[in-house]
Amino acid sequence: MDQQEEKKQTGNDKAGHGIFISFEGGEGSGKTTQIRLFFEVLAARGLEVVLTREPGGTPQAEQLRHLILTGDADAWDATEELMLFSTARHNHLRRKILPALAEGKWVITDRFLDSTTVYQGYGRDFPMNSIRKFNALATKGVRPDLSIFLDIDSEHGVKRSLARAGNDETRFENMRLEFHRKVRDGFRAVAAANPRRVVLIDAAGTIEEVQQRVWNAVEPRLEKWQKAQARANKRALSKEAA
Repeated sequence: MDQQEEKKQTGNDKAGHGIFISFEGGEGSGKTTQIRLFFEVLAARGLEVVLTREPGGTPQAEQLRHLILTGDADAWDATEELMLFSTARHNHLRRKILPALAEGKWVITDRFLDSTTVYQGYGRDFPMNSIRKFNALATKGVRPDLSIFLDIDSEHGVKRSLARAGNDETRFENMRLEFHRKVRDGFRAVAAANPRRVVLIDAAGTIEEVQQRVWNAVEPRLEKWQKAQARANKRALSKEAA
C-alpha cells in the first residue's frame, strides 16, 4: 500500500510558527519514557513545550480514550475504532495542538495520525482510501514536522507493555500477536514511504541508548526549525508594527 503523503502541511506552514513532533510505535516500544526524556531536554534548553497524547489530550478526548482502550479486544470493530480515534483527534487538534502551535510552542504528542493508518489500516485491514479520508478530515491536513517511530520486536514489546501496565488500558495489548506483527510492518512501511518526515529508531537496548538515537535524529533539524521560528516571529512583529 502506498503511504506517500499527498499533502506536506506541517506545524510550521499550516498552524503558526510552533514545532510539531509525534512519537509513534507499537505496544511496549518505550514511547512514554522517551517522550518524557525528550521533553525534559527541550525544556532545559528554555523552549516552551506542550506534552500531550492520543487518544486524549483534552477532557473530551480523554473520555473517548477510556472507551477505546479498555474492555475486551473485540469491543469495537475497525470502523468504530476509526470513527472514535478520528473524533478524539479532531478535538485534540482543535482545542490543544493548533492553539499551542499558533503561539509558537513546541508540541510533542504520544501518537498522531500514523497510528490510525497503521493500527486500523495494516493491523485491522481497513481500506486505506477510507482511512486517508478520515485522517484528512480529523487533522485538517496538518502533519508533524517530524515523526519518530520507535521500532521493537512485536512479541517482546507486547510482553513488556503488559508487564508494566498500571491500569486497564490493555485492549490492544490483548489482541493476537499477528495483529501486532502487522502493526510493526505498517509502521515500517509508512516510514519508508515518508523519509523526509519520519525517522525509524531502533528501540532495542538501554533507555540511554535509545534516547541518544532519538536525539541524533532531532539535533540536525534544530537549527533549521529555530531559524524558521525566528523568521515567523519577525514577520509577526512587522505586522503588529504596521
